Amino acid sequence: MSRRPISLLKRFQWSLECALCSVTEVVAGLLPGAWVFCFGEVIAGIVWHVMPRRRKIVMRNLRIAFADKMEMAEIQHLAKNCFRRTGANLISAMHTAKLPSSKLKEVLEIENMELMEQALSKGKGVVLLLAHMGNWELLSRLIHFLPEEAKIGGLYRPLNNPIMDKRLHARREADGSIMFSKRNSLHQITKFLHEGGIVGVLADQRVGGNGRLVNFFGRLTRGSPLPSLLARRTKAEVLALSMTTECPGKWKGKFLPVDSPPSTSHCMKSLEEMMREHPEDVFWLQERWRVTLRKGRNITNLLEDGRSGKNKYHRALVWLPGNDDSWRMPAVWNHPDVVYEAVLESGRPIPSWLAECSRVHHVEREYSCCAEIFKIDQTEALPIDFVLTGAKSAALTQACNQQLIPLYVPQDNDNVAAGS
Repeated sequence: MSRRPISLLKRFQWSLECALCSVTEVVAGLLPGAWVFCFGEVIAGIVWHVMPRRRKIVMRNLRIAFADKMEMAEIQHLAKNCFRRTGANLISAMHTAKLPSSKLKEVLEIENMELMEQALSKGKGVVLLLAHMGNWELLSRLIHFLPEEAKIGGLYRPLNNPIMDKRLHARREADGSIMFSKRNSLHQITKFLHEGGIVGVLADQRVGGNGRLVNFFGRLTRGSPLPSLLARRTKAEVLALSMTTECPGKWKGKFLPVDSPPSTSHCMKSLEEMMREHPEDVFWLQERWRVTLRKGRNITNLLEDGRSGKNKYHRALVWLPGNDDSWRMPAVWNHPDVVYEAVLESGRPIPSWLAECSRVHHVEREYSCCAEIFKIDQTEALPIDFVLTGAKSAALTQACNQQLIPLYVPQDNDNVAAGS
């Protein structure tokens, strides 16, 4: 199949992005690291006010992660701090990328190095669990802190901008690290581990339906099976490494043990522990717990027969205004980890198929979908995860898009084959 030709406009966009990044790197490389960090905080503080979508993503993630630990006001304060810290770390990465290797130990301290030395001494390689925390680009320069004979590689996702991707790839390998992408076969990675290498895997982000069902921050979700798979195939040791900010322009990496056997559940537990301890340093700008469904795939496919067991259930809204009276939610959508709330127009009787314990919200004849969904979403610490309806209107679609809540029209023939 021939590739779609790339437009001149797209090529110009890529070149412009690369040029802006290059200029920023030059300026960041000339300034003291503490100044660059503080500048990043200021820029992110401004961006916070002009990027409502990203604000909502951060808030939704933090509500799920810390709803059982913090009040809403505390979560809002944490969200802004996380946004500022992320900006500071991203800008700082451009400064530390230019630092000569002799100065790296002035900005990065590594704790528990003995854990890595013990793991390497077994000669079976090491799978290194990583999260998008702190100045994570410094991880590509970790080789300067390891024993001289150590070999280190990392898995990465290629950038959409091929010019930027080529530059970033070259920069990450400049110190001797080896980068593996989805274009590399699993055999190449396992061979590297068999030879005693260290492979870093960023495993904290959202994965598709092929992920393993685990509890993460008390929420039933899917985690990357790759670290566990690599460890089982190669008998490699598994360690976690956190990266946190000590002060402007300085960071600390800390090796941590992972419970045995290194299952996906145990790997995600280690990631959660280090993210929970330093939430300000975590990259929360991706929708980690987004419920992704499509035609022919219902909630049972995603969650199988699991249950969170920690009161971090999934919250769903059944939107009935504008629906035909004969419509009912298909039974296959009932799941023990999902709490359904119904929205009815005032005066309309509660459907007999709705569970007696279901929460019901009433709207007046003249209502705003966006205002009502926002109000309902805010009634609990946990956010609404998805909306079901039998009649998708333009107003409801727009409201769900604004609130970043997936909207689905379930079908009677939705299959229930797990993982399909």
